[in-house]
Amino acid sequence: MKRLMLSLALCGVTTGPVVAAEFWNFTPLSGNVAAGSLPESAPFQLSNPLFRQRSIANRNAKLAAGQFDSGSWDMIAPNGTGPDAGRYLFSVFETSQAGIHRTDLVNGTTDTIWSSPAASPALNSHVAFDASRWTPWGTYLTAEESWRGNTTSSSVYGRLFELTNPMANLGSTNLVHRNIIPRVSHEGLAFDKDNNLYYIDELNGGSLYKYVSDTPTNGATYFDAGVNYVLRVGDGNTANATGAYTWVAFTDNAGAALSGGIDYTDANSVTSADGRFTTNLATYKGTDYQRPEDLEIQTLANGNQILYVATTTTNDVFSLNLATNTISRFLSRSTINEATGLAVGSALTSPDNLAIDAQGNIYVIEDQPGGSADIWFGRDADRDGVAESMARWASMATVGAEPTGLYFDMFNSRRAFLNVQHPTSGDDQLIELQAVPEPATWALMSLASLGLLWSRRRSK
Repeated sequence: MKRLMLSLALCGVTTGPVVAAEFWNFTPLSGNVAAGSLPESAPFQLSNPLFRQRSIANRNAKLAAGQFDSGSWDMIAPNGTGPDAGRYLFSVFETSQAGIHRTDLVNGTTDTIWSSPAASPALNSHVAFDASRWTPWGTYLTAEESWRGNTTSSSVYGRLFELTNPMANLGSTNLVHRNIIPRVSHEGLAFDKDNNLYYIDELNGGSLYKYVSDTPTNGATYFDAGVNYVLRVGDGNTANATGAYTWVAFTDNAGAALSGGIDYTDANSVTSADGRFTTNLATYKGTDYQRPEDLEIQTLANGNQILYVATTTTNDVFSLNLATNTISRFLSRSTINEATGLAVGSALTSPDNLAIDAQGNIYVIEDQPGGSADIWFGRDADRDGVAESMARWASMATVGAEPTGLYFDMFNSRRAFLNVQHPTSGDDQLIELQAVPEPATWALMSLASLGLLWSRRRSK
C-alpha cells in the first residue's frame, strides 16, 4: 500500500477520507434517455450526478489485436474465490460460435480464453453461451441458451459446461459438458448456501429447476452424481403461480430421466435427460413461467435465502424463500414507481437480468433496445421478498443494444460493471460504473481500486 500512497502523492492527490455516494442513493429517473443520444463508450443516463461511467473493454479493440470475438457479450461473473478473488471478470459470447473471455481488472486486459471450434450447425459447435457463474470450488460455469428438444437437428444445444481451469490461457483451458444437468434453454445459474445449483428453462412455459449433488462440498465430484428437481406450485397446472411450492424429482442420481420421462440422444451420441419435455408430463409436471431468465440469491440477516427470478414475457420478478418454500411476486407492473407514485405499468418491459448490491438490494435490467432499456432498483426495506416500490436507476442509449450482466464489485461497494450487448455498431462494450463524490475523484477511486486489489494479492 505504501507504493500506492507514493503514486497518489506524486499525482498531487491527497489520500484523506473520501465521502462518496453509494449506488443505492439516487434520485429516480422520470423517463428513458433518447436512443443514440450518448456515446457508446458512456451510454447510460445515470440517476445520481456522483455516478461515473467509462468503457474498459470493447470488441473492436479485441478484433484489432487479432483475438477471436464473435460478439454479443452477455452475463458477467467474477472469480469469487482464491487469493485473487475479485480481480477477474468472466463473460461469454451469445452467438452461433460461442466463447468465453476474461478481463483482468488490475492490468486492464480482456482476453478470449476459450472459443468453440466451429459455428452451428457443425457437430463440434457450441452456441448461445449466456449463463455465467463462478462455483464455490473455484471453477466457472456457462451454458447454452438454446434448446429445442426432440429434434433431429445436427446441432447440439441446451448443455451446461464447466471451465475447470478458468485462470489458464487460450489453448490450455478445459471446458467439460456436465451431462448430469438436463437439456434446457439456460440462462440464470445460482448456488445457495448448501451448494444446490438452481437453473431455468428460458421459454414461454419454462420451469425452475434445482440440482442437488450427492457430494455438494467436493468440486471434483460435484457433477458425478445428484438429482434434478422441478418447482411445482399446487398440482403444477396453474401457470405463473405463487404460494407454497415443492420440488419434484425427475432424474435419478446419474442424471437419467425417471420412469416415463424423456431422454434425448444428440447427433454426437450423447444421451441426456430432456428437462423441458419431461417436466411437461403429468407425473413430473413443473409450474410454467413465461421466459424465466436470470437468477440471483439474497441472504437475509437470519441466514435464510431468497432466490429471485425474472420472467420476461409477463414483466415480473418472482422471489422464492428457500427456507419457507413459498414463492411471491417481488415486483410487477403493479409495483409503485417512485418517480410518479403510481403503478409502474408499461414503463417496466421485459425484465431479464438481475443483480444484487452490497446492501442486498435487487436491480432489474430490461431486455430492450437503446432508448427503451432501463435498469430498475427494487425497494424492499423489510426484506420480505415483495418490493414496496421501484425506481428507474439508469437508462441506456446505445442503438440496437441491450444492457446485460450487471455485477456489483464484491470488494468495492462503489464499483460495478455491465456489458452493452450486440449494438448496431457491432462494438460491444464493458462499462465500469463508480460512485464518487466529484469528478476530480474519479481517477483517485480507479487507482485506489487497483491498489487495493494489488495490496490484497501481495498480502496472501
